[in-house]
Amino acid sequence: MTTPEVTDSRDQNGNSSEEPEKWTKSQIFTLISAASMNFSSMICYSILGPFFPKEAEKKGVNASIVGMIFGCFSVFNLIFSLIMGKYIVQIGAKFMFVAGMLVSGCCTILFGILNLAPDGPIFISLCFIVRSADAIGFAASTTASFSILAATFPNNIATVMGSLEIFTGLGLSLGPPIGGYLYQLFGYQIPFILLGCIVLLMIPLNMCILPRCDGVASSGSFWQLMLIPKVTLMCLIIFSISSCIAFLDPTISLFLIEKFKLTPGSVGLVFLGHALAYALSSPFLGLLSDKIPRIRKWLMLVGSWLIAVSFLLLGPAPFLHIKGQLWLFISMLVVTGFSLSLCGIPVFPEVITCVYERGFEKGLGTLGIVSGIFGAFWCLGSFVGPTLGGFLYDKLNFEWAATIQGGIPFVFGTLLGVYYMVEMAHKRSHSGNSLEEERKPLITS
Repeated sequence: MTTPEVTDSRDQNGNSSEEPEKWTKSQIFTLISAASMNFSSMICYSILGPFFPKEAEKKGVNASIVGMIFGCFSVFNLIFSLIMGKYIVQIGAKFMFVAGMLVSGCCTILFGILNLAPDGPIFISLCFIVRSADAIGFAASTTASFSILAATFPNNIATVMGSLEIFTGLGLSLGPPIGGYLYQLFGYQIPFILLGCIVLLMIPLNMCILPRCDGVASSGSFWQLMLIPKVTLMCLIIFSISSCIAFLDPTISLFLIEKFKLTPGSVGLVFLGHALAYALSSPFLGLLSDKIPRIRKWLMLVGSWLIAVSFLLLGPAPFLHIKGQLWLFISMLVVTGFSLSLCGIPVFPEVITCVYERGFEKGLGTLGIVSGIFGAFWCLGSFVGPTLGGFLYDKLNFEWAATIQGGIPFVFGTLLGVYYMVEMAHKRSHSGNSLEEERKPLITS
């Protein structure tokens, strides 16, 4: 399959003016492949939470080292997202996609037999090695997936990505309970081996149904894209969204158990509210973003500010003098999930549109670079969120930690809002000058 040229049929108000097209067989197969990758990758990524820290403690690993083992995934994912995005054309998008799944599946299985390693430094070293290799595979498959989707669905990328977030949300939601249940029944090894084998079994399917996606290497670079102010600000939005999601992982369970005396099982149910709100709202917001592209900037701005409000009320913030209630906490988690979707779904297509408007060539090479940047900033947020959250939780408390974390999307959302206001003022000034030029008489006496 050759990379289709990205067309953009919009009316004068910036809305989609083209008739809905029936998806081809190739597009449907691409969607199935991406959905299988999203679900399997997320479920494997999220199974560690319920039981790995306990197992690591038995092997002589303290909490700080466990946090670093979790964090190294984001660091390597960040680095290799940029590398994979740059060389996606040379490597091949389909090969990168399938090879990434192969590496992730094998590493998941290997992680399941690490309990057989000797205690102490050897166990710790192997955990870092396997987790880092898993991150490289994850970076390869996700970067290829974003690029292939953007090339295959040039006019419906937000709709498609929003729909696929259902599978991402399901993977993140089902990973912890499935992992915990399998761990209770069969011990440490079975959760990793079983889920790793499922990923490996999906590889032949994807090799058969995923079409080839070829293109020409882009002459642009990451630095050229980052020199565009609008792209930089939207990347910071991506970072803020990711950091907010990751902030919740190490802090929510501690806060709920300490303040509301919930059991671990009940904490897992609380997590579902946030994940399901995100997964269920994403398809609708993706469709809306594609149908009315001119509102993407408003979705991002409102989403950023709504995230800040929801984090302000999670605790709630001490200066609000509102008593913390479980119903309020759960409600704000639902609002957070919706806000993250509101803010996050329009970002990727908006970055692509901005890059093309700045003269970058349309094709797989540019899409790979954009996908790499998207993945890198997402991983940066995934690393900063739990690191900053854990530090603030220890030094202050959850209420202040959530308030400070919520300030990150508020600041970056406000900066993006200021940029849009300046951009609109510049366009109005430019159009006014053009109108004055048109009104000047051609012949003056």
